[in-house]
Amino acid sequence: MDKQTDFVLRTMEERDVRFVRLWFTDVLGFLKSVAIAPAELEGALSEGIGFDGSSIQGFARVYESDMVAHPDPSTFQMLPWRGAAGGTARLFCDIGLPDGSRSYADPRGVLKRAMKKAADLGFTFYVHPEIEFYLFKRPLVPGVEPTPVDTSGYFDHTTDTAGTDFRRMTIDMLEQMGISVEFSHHEGGPGQQEIDLRYADALTMADNIMTFRVVVKEVAVMQNLFASFMPKPLAEHPGSGMHSHVSLFEGDTNAFYDASGEYHLSKTGRQFVAGLLHHASELSAVLNPWVNSYKRLAAGGEAPAHITWGQNNRSAMVRIPMFKPSKASSARVEIRSLDSSVNPYLAYALILAAGLSGIEKEMELPDPAED
Repeated sequence: MDKQTDFVLRTMEERDVRFVRLWFTDVLGFLKSVAIAPAELEGALSEGIGFDGSSIQGFARVYESDMVAHPDPSTFQMLPWRGAAGGTARLFCDIGLPDGSRSYADPRGVLKRAMKKAADLGFTFYVHPEIEFYLFKRPLVPGVEPTPVDTSGYFDHTTDTAGTDFRRMTIDMLEQMGISVEFSHHEGGPGQQEIDLRYADALTMADNIMTFRVVVKEVAVMQNLFASFMPKPLAEHPGSGMHSHVSLFEGDTNAFYDASGEYHLSKTGRQFVAGLLHHASELSAVLNPWVNSYKRLAAGGEAPAHITWGQNNRSAMVRIPMFKPSKASSARVEIRSLDSSVNPYLAYALILAAGLSGIEKEMELPDPAED
C-alpha cells in the first residue's frame, strides 16, 4: 500500500467518515458521483468501482458499456458542508476498462495525456482562471427572466451584503478543501460575481474548478439563491466567461518570458499563441460548447469576438497581460474565449495541445490587433 492510500484510509478512520463520494465528469463537463461506504474504499482504491459507461454522455456504446472508476487518492478531501465528524469525503476518479487499460473518452485522462506530452517536451502547464457566474433570487419561474440578487456593477462596494456574504462563505469552504483563492469581487452584470483561483498545474486546476462549481451551488442553496454558470443568462447584461491565464515552465523557469521580446514574450510563447490562433475553430467547439455560448461572444463589449491577439485588446481571443519586467514568473497568456460552462479537463487539454502544436511546428505569430 502506498503512502497516499495509507493516509486516506487512516484519515477516514480518524475523522469517522460515513460516506465517500467518487467524482468524475462526462464529456460535456457534468459532474457524476457515486457514494460508497467507508469499508468499500480500500477495495475501490485497489480495483476500482464498475459502472455502466453507456449511460454516461460520450463515454461508450451499449455493447461496450463496462467501465471502471479508479479513485485518485491524491484528491481526497472532506466536504465541509457535510460536517467534520461523521461527514462525507470525496475523491476524483480516472476511468478505465475492465482489462486495465484507460478510457480514451475520460476527460481527466485526456488532460493527463496532454500534460504527459508537455512533460516529455520538458514543460509543466500552469493555469489561473477567473470564474464568473450569476446569483439569482429564488424561486425561478419558467418562462420568466430570473431576478438578480442585486443591482451592483463592476468592483462595486455595496451595503447590500448578499453577494459579499456569498463570496465570503464560498471562499471559506474552498480554502477548507485546500483550494486557494486570489481575488473575489462583483462583476459587471447585476448579481454577477467573480472568484479567481490561485494558479496550479492544469490537472489540479481542473479538479479545483469542478469542486468550485459544487461549492458555489451548495452555498447558493444554503442562502436560498440560485447560482448559474450559463454563458449568457441575461440578454441585456454581460455574459459569464472563464478567462484563463496559462504559462509553460521548464523547471523553475518561465518558458514564456524573454526580457528583450515584444511584450516580454519569448519565442516559445509566441509559437504557443500562434498555435492557439491556428486551431481557434476546433478550440471553439470545446471552449464554447453551447448555443448560448455564442450569444456571449456575439454580444460585443469585452467578450472576445475575433481570432486575434494583443495586449490592450479585450475583444481578442488571446491577450498578453502587462506585468513587471522584473517579475519573469508572471509572464503568461490570457485566453479570453472560454466561458464558465466548459468542461475544464477538455478545455485545458485542447489549449495545451494547440499551443504545443504551435511550438513543435514553429508557427509564426501574426501581427497583434490593438484597440
